[in-house]
Order: sequence, then C-alpha cells, then structure tokens
Amino acid sequence: MIKHHPKFELIQAYVNGDLPASLSMGISIHAEMCPACQQKIAQLTEQVAESSFEAQTIETESTSIGDTSSDTSFDFESMINNITLSAELDEVAKPVTKTITFKTKTYQLPKVLNRIKLGKTANVGKLSRTRLQLDEDEIHSSLLHINAGGGVPEHTHKGFELTVLLDGSFSDDKGEYVKGDFIMLDTSIKHNPISQDGCLCYTVANDALHFTQGINKLLNPIGNFIY
Repeated sequence: MIKHHPKFELIQAYVNGDLPASLSMGISIHAEMCPACQQKIAQLTEQVAESSFEAQTIETESTSIGDTSSDTSFDFESMINNITLSAELDEVAKPVTKTITFKTKTYQLPKVLNRIKLGKTANVGKLSRTRLQLDEDEIHSSLLHINAGGGVPEHTHKGFELTVLLDGSFSDDKGEYVKGDFIMLDTSIKHNPISQDGCLCYTVANDALHFTQGINKLLNPIGNFIY
C-alpha cells in the first residue's frame, strides 16, 4: 500500500504548470499508481479551469460593455460540426508500450515515459542506471535499478532527491518503501537504501549524492553517476 505522497504544494505547482518536466513526470508516475492523488489532481485542475474561465468571462464582458457595433455571438453548432467532420479525428494514435530490461528482468514503464528517449545503461556493482534525455542542465532524471541484495551506501545530497518506486521495494532506517511511493528528500536527510528482492526507481536529483560513512567516502568522486 502506498504511504508516501507528494505534498499538496507540490501537486498544486504541478497543476499550475510551475514544475520542471522531470518533477512533473514524477508526480504523473505516482498518480498513475495512486487513486487518491489522481483525485486531488482532478479537483485542483477543475478549480484552475473554473477560475480561468471566470477570469476570461469577466474580461470579455468588460471589453464588450458599450460596444454595440460588434457582433459577439458565436455559432457553437457550426464549431462542433467542423470538429466532428475533421479528418484528423480518424487518425487515432496507437498506444505505445515501452519496456526496459536490467539483467534478465524486463519492466513495463509508466505511460508518461513512453515517448522519452533513454540513454545507455551504466552498471556499478549491483546498481544499474539509465538516464532520461530531458536536457534540463543540472537536473538529472534516471531509471535506477538495484539488484536483489544491493543498495546505495549511506549518503545525502547537495540538492534535492526525488524517488518514485516503479517496481519492487527497498528500505532504509525510516522504513520500507513499496511500488508507487513518492519520496522527496533534501540535504538534511541521510539514508542507506537497501533492496532485498530488487527494485526499479524513477529518480530526479539536481546535484551529486555525497557518501557520508567510512570507506564509502572514497566513492564521492563518482557520486553523480548514480543519480
């Protein structure tokens, strides 16, 4: 059962179109698996649409006051007829299903990633990472796979870290995370994700991770590889 969701402020920014593509996709992926957040998004979207419609109506009415020379009527019936007769409606887009394989396991990706270009897969130990080609400068978005029994050494981030669990589960000192969980962390959090049975994650980070424990600190030069 999903226990971790995006905060209301983040969902609101998503609906308003104020987030970078990577974070918007993270919320879309989570919502695809979370009926509760789907409902919140639908309600906020409806509110935004109503507010926009009311604002446009007020603007139109204020513009037309005192102007009796212009014809403000609109032939909705003709508009609907033109739309329904359009040949473009006959061209129904075929659904696209995209998959990715790590080792011997193949995963079906969320719908929002179906048309996103993926980079080559890189491997370090029990970790595999494939970048999403979003061209967002310092923000890196990836598909991160942890093989069974693998994990990421204790670390924090110089920026933020978003993880949406696409398949499987992992745990750290704060508990266990399952498919659909939306985990947003900042520089104040240290954790050591470990997956007993393996998992696939969608990750977004705007800076390299920083290993914080023992000999693993020697890995800091490759901290930007994983996220």
